[in-house]
Amino acid sequence: MSDSGKETAIVIAKIVLISIVAALLLGITYVPTSAQLKVNEANAKTEILAGLISDAASFDPVYGDTVDDDGNPVILYYRALDSSGSIIGYAFFQSQTGAQGIIVVAGAVDSTFSYVYGMDVLSHSETPGLGAKIVTDDFQSKFIDVPLASLSLSKDGGAIDAITGATISSTAVVDALNTKISEIEEAEE
Repeated sequence: MSDSGKETAIVIAKIVLISIVAALLLGITYVPTSAQLKVNEANAKTEILAGLISDAASFDPVYGDTVDDDGNPVILYYRALDSSGSIIGYAFFQSQTGAQGIIVVAGAVDSTFSYVYGMDVLSHSETPGLGAKIVTDDFQSKFIDVPLASLSLSKDGGAIDAITGATISSTAVVDALNTKISEIEEAEE
């Protein structure tokens, strides 16, 4: 083998060795990093729910029959428990199609399904200056302590005023809450 052939073989061997070491290091760090990301996500969800039902001492997940991509059961909603373990409400995350894409909301309802504690828009891709106003305190505060019977837009006889120029986004938020609350109420009967 010529000198240039030997040099090429050495360079290729070094590249292969570096690739193997990099793959091993990525593999070693993936598992603990992935586990920590799941812990962080669970803590963030609990913090969001605690912001909606501040009197809750804990949130007990209610699992469905389906599993996620990792084979874990999917959480349908949470029972909000006081310090004595009594149910004081239900909290949830719900996705709904808006005007421009998926809107993800967190919501909470009392244990008798009489009123909504409140809601929080977690993510959206709605139009800036219009539908994106669903994240403003002005809009979200309209959902605090709203009677469940009034959880619809004012144009439909409810208590929620739609955002001007963003009726689809406003409707999506209301629909997300109503859909999930109905599911929880049916499951808890």
